[in-house]
Amino acid sequence: MSTAREVAEASQNQSVEEAPRPLDIPRAHRVFVNRNLRLDKIEMVGFDMDYTLALYNQARIEELSIRATLDKLVSAKGYPEAIRALAYDPQLALRGLVVDRDNGNVFKPDRYGYPGRARHGLAALDRDTIASLYQRERTRLSNRRYAWIDTLFALPEAVLYAGLVDYFDRVAPSAGAGKHDYNVLWEHIRECIDLAHRDGSIKTIVSAELPSYIEKDDALAETLHKFRSSGKRLFLLTNSAWDYTTTVMSYLLDGTLAAYPNWKSFFDVVVVSAAKPEFFTADHPFLELDAAGEPTKKPQDVPFQRGRIYQGGNLKAFEERARASGDRVLFVGDHIYGDMLRSRKSSNWRTAMVLQEMEHEVATYDRLRGELTKLDRLDAELIHVDAELNERQSSLRALQKLGDQTPGSDQVVEARHAVKEEIERLRKALRAATAQHHTLEAEIDHAFNPYWGPLFREGYEISKFGEQVEAYACVYTSRVSNFRFYSPMQYFRGPRDRMPHER
Repeated sequence: MSTAREVAEASQNQSVEEAPRPLDIPRAHRVFVNRNLRLDKIEMVGFDMDYTLALYNQARIEELSIRATLDKLVSAKGYPEAIRALAYDPQLALRGLVVDRDNGNVFKPDRYGYPGRARHGLAALDRDTIASLYQRERTRLSNRRYAWIDTLFALPEAVLYAGLVDYFDRVAPSAGAGKHDYNVLWEHIRECIDLAHRDGSIKTIVSAELPSYIEKDDALAETLHKFRSSGKRLFLLTNSAWDYTTTVMSYLLDGTLAAYPNWKSFFDVVVVSAAKPEFFTADHPFLELDAAGEPTKKPQDVPFQRGRIYQGGNLKAFEERARASGDRVLFVGDHIYGDMLRSRKSSNWRTAMVLQEMEHEVATYDRLRGELTKLDRLDAELIHVDAELNERQSSLRALQKLGDQTPGSDQVVEARHAVKEEIERLRKALRAATAQHHTLEAEIDHAFNPYWGPLFREGYEISKFGEQVEAYACVYTSRVSNFRFYSPMQYFRGPRDRMPHER
């Protein structure tokens, strides 16, 4: 007869055997690793809310943001009513784009900051125009002239900008109004989209129709519970105000698990209106809020208490009052600057980035694996044919020099003729392979995004956005609930980095 200990050990072994292994997890739901992360060393896990715990229906929220911003442009800035009727294609923008406010352009830079493709309004710019604008001298993307589109929240801004640049380029000249100021146009879009968020035009509608705008992930509560069951404390750190935060979090978590009376029960600390990235760089004080969301007059220098709501604050005070700091804290967010970069540079917090686009990117990559393999073969073929062509051309120059030294030599003439024929054959092969490569590459890019291609690549290089994810996110995944597939003690091992000569 088995002892209680043997039964427990057997049960534990069965759980280990039944747990999914990393390679058994569908790729779209895996956690991808840039650098080693040991969850067994993490004591506290923090989460942003918007686009992290709360995943938005991107098409619906973009349409709402665009329409609200157009309304403000017309009512507050005097823009023509006709812009309300314009069609706006949401695929015109993805994360990692840069807006050139001076020229009315939007472009996608590679990891070195060079634009691989660009558009003026809705029209694609050719390579010569891109080169003359951005490659004659160093493009300093930190210059105020450029605006980054690095969050899903910001995509409608780029879509609107491209559409309105196109509109005013077409309408203004015919109306005798002259060239529109593209810089002013960008400022107006930014002002109006901010106004639409500040006055509740957007969040009031979202709050009233949550199922239409926010995806309810049934596995989210299980994931948070799994972290808590392993002894980790959890915290929420969001820039959203208390009223919107409690509305969204109640929708996501209330009533999901019997052990948690309400959404706040999942978290040891809740911080709203955090003003990231200033939370990591400034010295704003913490305020405690009452049930109505109004500040109380209680002292602010004591440890955080479960069930209380805090507002504002700063990194130093948070670590002191939460009694957790450095690489014992893992923060999960979606914003490359406000969540990843600033937390990495201002602290030793470990980072996990939620990239909602990953499911589409991975599914498209897997579907096109055959075409991508063929593209790799064409890359190798182009390198080989180009090298052979260069070698034959060098041989031809040598034979021409020899012919000048030994005029009338039949042997030299025949050799030159043979080399010329070989050169012509190689040139034809190079043209054919190049044309095939361009066609296949365009088809692959179009499958990811018809205007900009893959999120993480630009031509032969990693995109600037991909480089930032690689630099600032220890791990990345498509949604928080993907962590449920892994042990809370998981050792995420990063790939061995190699120089080109080591590959």
